Amino acid sequence: MAQYTTQQISNAANTAANTSSGPWIPMNHHCQPFNVAFGVRTGGTLTYSVQHTFHNVQSGGSAVAFTHADVSLKSTNLDGNYAFPVRAIRLTVNTVAVSGTAILEVIQTGY
Repeated sequence: MAQYTTQQISNAANTAANTSSGPWIPMNHHCQPFNVAFGVRTGGTLTYSVQHTFHNVQSGGSAVAFTHADVSLKSTNLDGNYAFPVRAIRLTVNTVAVSGTAILEVIQTGY
């Protein structure tokens, strides 16, 4: 069984001090094996990062965000994966020069 999710962030100019994050996308961390693939498509001039958390985002409270080791402050189309369980992932736009769009596509498989 596979789960497919898309998340888009569009915004005008901002600064690194004013980042824009999409909502958390919950993962099924009980899947065996845990396999999550993602791709980010960009338009415009921006930098983005993919983040994950170990917090149960569906239970409320604030989640601590950790940035993916290979997908941090990137500006072009890129893909990556999570081979070990995380509770949720999201897309964060770090900077935008004029305007831009970033689209995160996520597929999770497992049983």
